[in-house]
Amino acid sequence: MLTIKSVNKIFNKNSLDEHAALNNLNLHVSEGEFVTIIGGNGAGKSTLFNAISGSMLCDSGEIILGGKDITYMPEHKRASYIGRIFQDPMKGTAPNLTVGENLIIAYMRSTKRNIMGVPSKKEKDYIREHLSSLNLGLENRMNTKIGLLSGGQRQAVTLVMSTLVKPKLLLLDEHTAALDPASAKSVAELTERIVADNNITTLMITHNISSALDMGTRTIMMDSGSIVLDLRDEERKKATVQTLLSKFN
Repeated sequence: MLTIKSVNKIFNKNSLDEHAALNNLNLHVSEGEFVTIIGGNGAGKSTLFNAISGSMLCDSGEIILGGKDITYMPEHKRASYIGRIFQDPMKGTAPNLTVGENLIIAYMRSTKRNIMGVPSKKEKDYIREHLSSLNLGLENRMNTKIGLLSGGQRQAVTLVMSTLVKPKLLLLDEHTAALDPASAKSVAELTERIVADNNITTLMITHNISSALDMGTRTIMMDSGSIVLDLRDEERKKATVQTLLSKFN
């Protein structure tokens, strides 16, 4: 599904501050895999997501998604089949628009239609039913401005926005880090349910090592722009927070 081949990204080239954010990075993620990503600050995690989503172009290498080379594809063209959720619950939404309006815009964009267009009644019903399936009561707040929701509720709506039409790839960029513990737990459980129910190929950055081992199907550790540890199956089941902590520099 996702193949990254020898990707490099250097910041501040030919200066005293030159830094290899991605260093000959290679990664293959199969369809339906849910990969959690850990690593210290500056390990290259967010740079990797920026390269995949197109918000930053890599210097060399290849990024293949679903058999298509997207290495230098413009970000707006990737957005129709890559969902990305950020740490800030307000990113990716229009706070002055209602929950319903945000969902409609996300749906129209994902179906590659004019976002100013009007969805059919059937499509509006589909959006409401999709929101209702979360059992959070948000279907009763369709006319509420999204900026008035709590952080956890906003992230729940953003998850729905990113998965109304199944994306080829879902990028979760520390999407629970800014939430209180109860909301973070709720959004994490919701994430696992949506990903599993729709068999969505997912990458999730987290600083919570316990979550990295509990969620998903595979865990990788990044350091200095490269993948230094790749855990799956029995090896991952046997790993503990302490053993992973011991591998941090």
